[in-house]
Amino acid sequence: MNYLAHSYLSFTDGQLVGNMIADFIKNNERENFPLEIQKGIKLHRAIDSFTDTHPAISQAKKVFSPLVRLYAGAFVDVAFDYFVAHSMSDGALFEHSQKVYKTLWQYEEWLPENFKIMLKKMEEDNWLYNYREDWGIKFSTKNVLNKAKYLEKDIPVFEAFLSHKKEIGKEFEIFFPDIKSYLDTLDLKI
Repeated sequence: MNYLAHSYLSFTDGQLVGNMIADFIKNNERENFPLEIQKGIKLHRAIDSFTDTHPAISQAKKVFSPLVRLYAGAFVDVAFDYFVAHSMSDGALFEHSQKVYKTLWQYEEWLPENFKIMLKKMEEDNWLYNYREDWGIKFSTKNVLNKAKYLEKDIPVFEAFLSHKKEIGKEFEIFFPDIKSYLDTLDLKI
């Protein structure tokens, strides 16, 4: 799952922070954080593990695999944020995005430097809110392509998303209730 989904699936403010920074820290560093942030890091890893093994994710990857092979999962993550965004009203999504940015900055002392740099850009361009727009997904797919070491930068991943939006949406509708049910079984809520 990508940033919007991870933020949406967090139970507390501290867990939101851990969930959002998990990819920016080493596993052995997680014990340096307060307990709630540690729970958020565990939550992030639980979400990723569940996602990696879900049949709907495997099905959605088929859209991107011919273009990007092993990177297909990263593009499914971005695509699913489009559908998370559309599962909320416009107002609720905007409110959620603003709350996420505010909460993250309230925990600034715990944010890795490289995450803070990204968070500034995320907030300035309101990535979380703009995942509801096709151009927001195009922007995100370009970011993934630019970061990927072994991919050409002009692969038509966004075009594949547009062409297969309906099929990807069906896989999201199968997957998202399952991830929410799974997270309810974890001992991470307060």
